[in-house]
Amino acid sequence: MKHHTARAGALAAFGAFLCWGLFGLYFKALGEIPAPEVLAHRVLGGAVFAAILLAALGGWGELRPLLSDRARLLRLGASALAIAINWGVFVWAVARGRALEASLGYYIYPLVSVLLGRLLLGERLSNRQWGAVALVALGVGWQVSHGSGVPWVALILAVSFGVYGLLRKTIAVPALAGLLVETAWLVPLALIYLVAVKGGAAPGMGGGTLALLALAGPVTAVPLALFAFGARRLSLSAIGLMMYMNPTVQMLVAVFALGEVFTTAHAVTFTAIWAGVALYAWPSTGRRPG
Repeated sequence: MKHHTARAGALAAFGAFLCWGLFGLYFKALGEIPAPEVLAHRVLGGAVFAAILLAALGGWGELRPLLSDRARLLRLGASALAIAINWGVFVWAVARGRALEASLGYYIYPLVSVLLGRLLLGERLSNRQWGAVALVALGVGWQVSHGSGVPWVALILAVSFGVYGLLRKTIAVPALAGLLVETAWLVPLALIYLVAVKGGAAPGMGGGTLALLALAGPVTAVPLALFAFGARRLSLSAIGLMMYMNPTVQMLVAVFALGEVFTTAHAVTFTAIWAGVALYAWPSTGRRPG
């Protein structure tokens, strides 16, 4: 039974990371729209789609005890803030030709997740795995000293998603019900922005753009629901390791589809990080860690 639960979690996480890896194409197509506006549409669309999906699956009963639990509601508010920061920075980065730096952030994230698991959840790391963390830190340091300076986009994305993953791992809540509550926390801010700041839809917005914005709901809700489902069934270290699929796809999209330049500094940075990934993932052959 435990094996089947882990397998279902792994499949869900795989689907989420593949979707997120391809997101650069979607958000680049919306590059002419300000990032806060795209974020507002993601929030509203995600909330509506999550509610529809929850109703279709007969999950409203899962929502009632959650709404009466103040502690879980507040923690989901914190996870909502973390994912909103992550969404907004990613949309902004892709629109400004920094999708490659964004992919670097998601390469860093799994090691942030591993460290959070070690420091806050007591998940153990071997000496070999600590070496993997050090290699990733070396790669980031090289980017700082030989690239374009501190990769703020990458670091914000890594930390915000690391905190989000930690919170969703530790909040005992069904995936879809939790997602609906998360997006509900953000809906008032999204409405205030669209109505008070933007004054509604931008004039002259074409049909193609409106159609893309209409997809914001499923584009947002489906991978998040899959991720939450997987995070509850896998260790934080396992979900962090699987996450490397996401930035790999993002990097390929940035370079080969969006035309961003892969520099020598990027090559050294990514090589150090890939080496860290390989070292972390390498199966241990002995009884003792490391």
